[in-house]
Amino acid sequence: MSDGQTPKVLDDARSRLEFIYKRLDASADAQQRLSHPQRVIEAAIPVRMDDGSLQVFQAWRVQYDMTRGPGKGGIRFHPDVDAEEVTALSFWMAIKCAVVNLPYGGAKGGVRVDPKKLSRMELERLSRGYIRAMYDVIGPDTDIPAPDVNTNPTIMGWMADEYSNIARGQYPAVITGKPLGLGGSQGRVASTGEGALQVLKIWTDRNDLDPKKMTVAVQGFGNAGYYFACAAMNLGFKVVAVSDSKGAVYSEKGLDIHAIWKHKHKTKELKGIVYSEESVEQEKNVDHLDNDELLKLDVDVLALAALENQITQDNAQDVEAKLLLEIANGPVTSKADTILADRGIPVLPDVLVNTGGVIVSYYEWIQNRTGDYWTEDKVSERMRERIQHEADRCFKLAEDEGISVRNAAYMQGIRRITEAMDDRGTQGFFNGDS
Repeated sequence: MSDGQTPKVLDDARSRLEFIYKRLDASADAQQRLSHPQRVIEAAIPVRMDDGSLQVFQAWRVQYDMTRGPGKGGIRFHPDVDAEEVTALSFWMAIKCAVVNLPYGGAKGGVRVDPKKLSRMELERLSRGYIRAMYDVIGPDTDIPAPDVNTNPTIMGWMADEYSNIARGQYPAVITGKPLGLGGSQGRVASTGEGALQVLKIWTDRNDLDPKKMTVAVQGFGNAGYYFACAAMNLGFKVVAVSDSKGAVYSEKGLDIHAIWKHKHKTKELKGIVYSEESVEQEKNVDHLDNDELLKLDVDVLALAALENQITQDNAQDVEAKLLLEIANGPVTSKADTILADRGIPVLPDVLVNTGGVIVSYYEWIQNRTGDYWTEDKVSERMRERIQHEADRCFKLAEDEGISVRNAAYMQGIRRITEAMDDRGTQGFFNGDS
């Protein structure tokens, strides 16, 4: 991709709002407030390495808008993290929480680090250092972090423990996505992927499509991509390709997702394993592709579960999938959106598709605050009910207004945010016009 054609993440994220504001007739006050993040915190985290040397890691926490409640958003560990990316992610979180009507604002955190180069003890020191750096701006009623790219329940457990150590008390509701023994919720680990599958299923039902006759390719084989692929396979979809950062595997016969995941976590390699009714075959009838080739596969569903800016104006014309599913945040740029729309390829947007994770994080927060812990079945049932209700609203709005599902989701979320802002008073109110 050329630098001139890959937009800055934040600028591209905000560029989608002009159309939404016109449709909603949003007040000038609300538009101004949403044009800037409420707070951007940058910190330098010193970490003593195992060899005795000291390294300092840049870290951020951005609270974009907290009109509707405390901030909510993950913390990612990645070598490309910067302030702009974290700000864009917090912007999307604000919209996402409003789309599914959670009482949260949008926040996000990040550390510029390659966690694969750290030992487990170094990773723990960095995780605890992040909380020491951000302690004053997070809390159960202020801003509640969660896992994101390259962070997991163990890291969230370290962070929650560090917060409790500093506060001299037990505050499990300060972090979600924790291990079960530290106050985590049943169903949280799989929630993003399974929630994405549910949105896809609602779409197929509304369009009279049969999952058993549909093929799926999954870009990104981390936590969200894996659990989505498992849920899709269980529902009858044929998952024919998956990829990680090193490459992709493809088989027209369909892949055994469970076996590939087990092998990857044992060897760190993505091995092609084909599922058949008689056996699981390794490396037979499997093609090895690069990530660009996976994005061009002729499949019914291309699930994007990696990072932002994967489909741009440079490669949107090469997409052969009949539907794109955004499990990651911002994988399709606004210009690519236009190209795909002109080609008649619908996109189910991130601010709706990947809400399963934040919904179950919300349920974890409730359980932590009440001390009443739920079964996995109850958590899953409540997540499905919320996604069903809010996705139906989005799809109906798109049909009624003759707009894309993304624009409908943005309208649903932005309307709730701007109404909350305007309820605090607008220029018209203070001028005596209303």
